Amino acid sequence: MQGQIQGKFLEELSVGQTAELVRTVGEADIQAFADVTGDNNPVHLDADYAAGTSFGERIAHGMLSAGYISAVLGTTLPGPGAIYLSQALRFRRPVKIGDTVTASATITEINEAKAQVTLATVCKVNGKAVVDGEALVMVPRKAA
Repeated sequence: MQGQIQGKFLEELSVGQTAELVRTVGEADIQAFADVTGDNNPVHLDADYAAGTSFGERIAHGMLSAGYISAVLGTTLPGPGAIYLSQALRFRRPVKIGDTVTASATITEINEAKAQVTLATVCKVNGKAVVDGEALVMVPRKAA
């Protein structure tokens, strides 16, 4: 199909390949995430409520950072054409308004028979993991 955007094919991937995305979390990001998902937990949206929590201030939704991992997989590595099969996540630290999140994915395994790729995934703020885990994606093969 002419003009179709295509990421990397299975045959172009190798263990150790990595990609990253950097985003700074703003007020508008948190509000938009709440609007889209319906997650209106006041720890994310209400400064007075959040001040009384163990965080002492508002924090971003954990799944917002996880969304940055999805963006790496869907736009860069493997990129367009890749299909998420699973994602394990561990939330390590809170992300606050103004934090710059670096999301990265590194290929750790390639299953040629199933056209599947396993990637170590992590989001960091100031060099410390805020979210980490492992993704499994299906990747298209080159046409014969």
